[in-house]
Amino acid sequence: MKKFTIFGNPVSHSKSPQMHNAGFRAIGFDGEYSKTHLENGDDIKKIFLEGGFSGANITLPHKEYAYRYADILDPLAQKIGAVNTYINIDGKIKGYNTDALGFYKSIEEFKDVKSVLILGAGGTAKSIAVILKEKNFEVTILNRSENSKDFFINLGCEFYNFNSFSKEKRFDLIVNSTSAGLSDTEYPAPLEFLESLMKNAKYVIDCIYGKMTPFLLLAQEKNLVFKDGEDMLLYQGVVAFEYFTNTKIKEDTIESMRRGLKNS
Repeated sequence: MKKFTIFGNPVSHSKSPQMHNAGFRAIGFDGEYSKTHLENGDDIKKIFLEGGFSGANITLPHKEYAYRYADILDPLAQKIGAVNTYINIDGKIKGYNTDALGFYKSIEEFKDVKSVLILGAGGTAKSIAVILKEKNFEVTILNRSENSKDFFINLGCEFYNFNSFSKEKRFDLIVNSTSAGLSDTEYPAPLEFLESLMKNAKYVIDCIYGKMTPFLLLAQEKNLVFKDGEDMLLYQGVVAFEYFTNTKIKEDTIESMRRGLKNS
């Protein structure tokens, strides 16, 4: 039996195991997917290899550590600078980023989106920004600090911190890529910023899934179309699943994975 896992901190909330295990059962694949709580991102390569894993997913806050410790990088992961999927190839780790395609697939139902504001500047934000710029969206980053500013500027995005940002700016879609609201009641940006931004927005996405975060509750209060990160999780998982199993996934298997996600 091949072993797979998800590394994160926290990771207890993750629904990736039930999604991937449902997919494995659907195609008769001899694999088992678990959760691994990882405190120190610098340990990811050691634990992955010593654990005998054939593949893994990586979630907050370890995607940039995963990038650093990969032996081989897929071109998209290299461009993003963050990895959320590991594959063991004869003891060498190949790193992929499936978040980018997963996010893009998850917003296909949103119409007339041209300008996007991403809250946060970590690995998830990088993957979203890269795919959106490739698809010719206008992308702006709003972050607490100047971390990774050069990456986003070089990509062609606008970048602001809370002090330099104008609340008068307008965006069609607002995305929370931070962990704010995952295990607390925090907003990803000052409340007065968010209230001003949501006056003119059409859509809101929180990359956190499985709960109504304060960010999503605010979007609901403002009568915006909103969604959590479940579709992004599903579609990035579909791409990772194909790497894990070396198969081309079929629609009925995707539906099995979706049902697996919804089983608590």
